[in-house]
Amino acid sequence: YKRQVYAFGCSMQSSKAVARLKQICGKSDDRLTVVCSSLSQISELARVDNPQFKVLKRNLPGPFTFILEASSRVPDKILGKRKTIGVRMPDNSIAQALLAALECPMVSASVKDDDEVVEYTTDPELIEERYDGVVDMVVDGGYGSLTPTTLVDLTDDEPEVLREGGGELIW
Repeated sequence: YKRQVYAFGCSMQSSKAVARLKQICGKSDDRLTVVCSSLSQISELARVDNPQFKVLKRNLPGPFTFILEASSRVPDKILGKRKTIGVRMPDNSIAQALLAALECPMVSASVKDDDEVVEYTTDPELIEERYDGVVDMVVDGGYGSLTPTTLVDLTDDEPEVLREGGGELIW
């Protein structure tokens, strides 16, 4: 069992929920990630060529966030002025169940304090206590991890690891 970093999330289709997510975690557009249930969902939201698709297929689902050029299907409320999008496809059964129930991608941001992951963010009871009345619910998946996803930029010819994390990139 791999422990995940806890995150805030909402339906990509609700502009109200996306605005609320940004407010809760104090994030600007460039700090949000779109969580998808499949490679085909990722391909709808990002421009993915064959070499990029091979990297995605080898590493997903898993503890990675990939930066790709956004397609026109990504709502402006998520992109802002950016032309790229961070996408994930977690290997966590809770995240996959939420995606299946929503029937669309989620917008997500890690539970952090002043842009640093701190100890309370690993304990669902402490997360619920801290965000009581702020979030609609906390899904208790057990203790989480402080290890973030591996962040990989796929917008150039070769993948570039921008942040080491829980995954080792296979290209």
